[in-house]
Order: sequence, then structure tokens, then C-alpha cells
Amino acid sequence: MNTKKGKIAILLSGRGSNFEAIYKNSIIGDSPFEIAVVVSDKRKAKGLKTADDLGIPAYFIRPRDFSSKDEYEKNLIELFEKFKIDLVCLAGFMRIISPILIKKYPNRIINIHPSLLPLFPGLDAQKQALEAGAELSGCTVHFVDEGVDSGPAIMQASVGIKKNDSEESLSKRILIEEHRIYSEVIRLYFRNKLKIEGRRVKILT
Repeated sequence: MNTKKGKIAILLSGRGSNFEAIYKNSIIGDSPFEIAVVVSDKRKAKGLKTADDLGIPAYFIRPRDFSSKDEYEKNLIELFEKFKIDLVCLAGFMRIISPILIKKYPNRIINIHPSLLPLFPGLDAQKQALEAGAELSGCTVHFVDEGVDSGPAIMQASVGIKKNDSEESLSKRILIEEHRIYSEVIRLYFRNKLKIEGRRVKILT
């Protein structure tokens, strides 16, 4: 018997490597989700071309074409409703999400960040880790709230920092883990295995 798959929207601003990893995981085995639409705020984002090549509806929606951030996000909501989106996944989307979108999709927006949150939130997380002399970094998939990288963490993966690491070398190793855990979290979400308890997320067995 065929089970209806959950529909996700991908928001990205660049190359879309996490999007590609999510797509590959969406078409194998008994994946409980599928990518319904990809949206970028950058016209030349590589991820848009990748989506188009894969036959996934892809949209460039330029923020400055709207009178305010709220109007921009209302446009996103209209698009998501058209595609009957269940979960919004940020994959290198370089914009802070406003309360408009968060209130429309409470606990239905997730993001991945290249650090072990709450350490090193915001931009240049790998650089922050290196400058702090940290011995360990990694990545975190979390629910999005109204703060910056402050929503409840769902899953983390750690990556050791080597003495000769650069931002580039550390980023590459972290990205491998990002590609692994992001799809795993999406699978858990659509299998109803995630339960939010205050600031914590419990993974049900």
C-alpha cells in the first residue's frame, strides 16, 4: 500500500549541497518525504539550476521586489500553500526568518548550522571555532525560532578540529556530517519520532 509522502520546501541561497544530499535520500528506500519546491533569494544560486535539472519546481524570489520583509515572507507562504508544504528546510538560506513565517509553520521549520550549538551561532561558525581554539566542532539540526540559531536542537554530529585546520578544511569535514544528519532528522520528523519538551527535543524509539 502506498503511503502519502510528506512534502518539504527547500530554501537556499547558494550551491545547495545539503539540498542535493536531501534529494538523494528522498528517492531511496522507503523515504517518507519528497522535495516539492526549491526557493532561492539569489538568482544565480547553483541550487536553483540543480533543482531545475532534477525536474523540481524552482523559484527565484527576490526580497527587494517586496515592500517589506513581511510581504516577502507572505509571498513565500502563498507558494508553500500552493505546494501543500508540510516542512520547511533551510539549506544555506542566508536570511533570518521573521515571525510571520515562524508563526505560520510553528515547529515546522528546521535549519542546519555548522557548529555544536549553542556554541558559535550566526555567520562564520567555523572561523569562530578556530579563533576560539576549540578542539571540537560539528553541526546541529534545530527547529527555527525567532532568534538566531537559538531554536531547540534536534540532532548533532561532532567533528574534531586538527591543529593545521583552515576554515575550508574544517568546513569540508563538517559538511559530510551535515549531509548525513539533515536527512535523518527529516525522516524522523515525518515518522513522528520527534517530541519537543521545552527547550529539548526527544527522539522517540
